[in-house]
Amino acid sequence: MMRTLTVKVPERLDLRLAALGKRRGTTKSEVVREALETFCEAPGGKAAGSCLDLAGDIAGSLEGPRDLSRNEKHLRGYGQ
Repeated sequence: MMRTLTVKVPERLDLRLAALGKRRGTTKSEVVREALETFCEAPGGKAAGSCLDLAGDIAGSLEGPRDLSRNEKHLRGYGQ
C-alpha cells in the first residue's frame, strides 16, 4: 500500500527531477522514492554509492582515454 506525502521543492529541483524521470522513463515520484530509500538505508543517513554513482552526472564528460585501467601506455611505471 502506498501512502501520499506532499513535499514542496524549489522550481530548479522540480525541473531536475522531471528531467531525471524522463531520462529513466519513470515519474518524479519514483525518482524521489528511490532517493529517499537510498538516503534512509545509508549509514548515518548519508547517501551511499560508488564513486560512479556519486559522479555519474559528470562521468564521461571529459576528453581523454575511456579507460585508463586497461591502457598499457598509462599504466607504465605504476606500482613500481
